[in-house]
Amino acid sequence: MLSNKRPLLFAAAFALVMPTFSAQADDEPEHFEGEPSRTLEEALNNLSVYNKKLEKLLDSGMTPEKMGEVHQLTYTLENALKRIEDEVDDLAETLEEVHLASERAEDDTVMEKGKIYLDGSGKLIRE
Repeated sequence: MLSNKRPLLFAAAFALVMPTFSAQADDEPEHFEGEPSRTLEEALNNLSVYNKKLEKLLDSGMTPEKMGEVHQLTYTLENALKRIEDEVDDLAETLEEVHLASERAEDDTVMEKGKIYLDGSGKLIRE
């Protein structure tokens, strides 16, 4: 019988952690925004911190309250991944500029864009 009540328990707990809905013209509920990731460094930090939080929640088993916590923290993780994706896209474009400039033997461009690429990509790896 507990399994029949489980969806109701999750729904009740989820309702407790959901933000208050505002009266919007389209009657859509507000969603959590999560922590912002304004820079690559901030995104990588948020990814590290919130991955640890998620791991801790997953390791301890799910309850309705923890399910709500998981839901909330995924917004921050999504923000972080979006910033990282944008930064990696920019790095790929910069690397392509280095590649093309190397084909044309454009020393200045290779040096300038190569340093920009290395600076940005260095933030993604731990050496």
